[in-house]
Amino acid sequence: MTAPASARTTRRRAATALIAATALAAVGASTAHADSPGGWRATGSTTVNSLTGGEGIASRADGSLLTRGLGSIPLGLRIAGWNHVGDPDIVNGYVYDAYQGGDSATSKMFEVTTPSGQTYDYTHPLDAGELLNNSFAAVSPDAQWLVEGEWGTVGRLQVFPAPLTNASTPATGGTLPQAGQITLDRQVTDVQGCDFVSATRLVCASDDAAKDVIQVDLPHALDGTAVTGQVSTLFQVPQSSICSGSFETEGVDYDVNASTLRVEIVSPGVCEVATTVYSYRPTTG
Repeated sequence: MTAPASARTTRRRAATALIAATALAAVGASTAHADSPGGWRATGSTTVNSLTGGEGIASRADGSLLTRGLGSIPLGLRIAGWNHVGDPDIVNGYVYDAYQGGDSATSKMFEVTTPSGQTYDYTHPLDAGELLNNSFAAVSPDAQWLVEGEWGTVGRLQVFPAPLTNASTPATGGTLPQAGQITLDRQVTDVQGCDFVSATRLVCASDDAAKDVIQVDLPHALDGTAVTGQVSTLFQVPQSSICSGSFETEGVDYDVNASTLRVEIVSPGVCEVATTVYSYRPTTG
């Protein structure tokens, strides 16, 4: 979720206070369009606590899920002004987190946690015209490039050298410059999370009115130069809850070992304390 920090914090605090009085979101059945590009079929759903899992998910090598929510932000980072964590990614045992600051922030930050548990912070000063939002971190399968998204209706995804695992970046944290961005062949709205399903394909969750899951196809694997991505719509995330109001799509993860795509959506109203994670498998292959 990458709305302005003031509104986001107020809403989350209200939801957290209602945990004891809240019913969990009802689990609804869904079917992805079998003829959609990339073809996905729904296989089930589960729920996670929004406080610690409502911002994003990533699959570990053992099949378990790493979750992120506002309650996941370490105290030291929160004191330093990083009050939002986005959808994370895990590649080769390295965890990549996307952080953003308040409404007046002039930089964004990516934190890498090594397989041994060491953490390194990489700060990116905002370039001209760049939004402060840091919605997600999606790392290429070769661990060389990190894709990140802003907020609103945009025609690009930003690309950075993957902090720490790309040898061009400082070995113990530091400043992170942009690389060649992905220009999209059509605009997208409020992309909350992306993940690579191959070296040339990302699947992303959009918090647009339809709650679309979209696919971005690249002409070749990222190499630090500018590319154009072809956008297509796959399916819509189900909106099923005992509470009425607006849903919000959040993180996306592709578990390559299980060939499973997962997409999060936060329920409305007091049911916001529960985030539903829908699972999908490829229709072919």
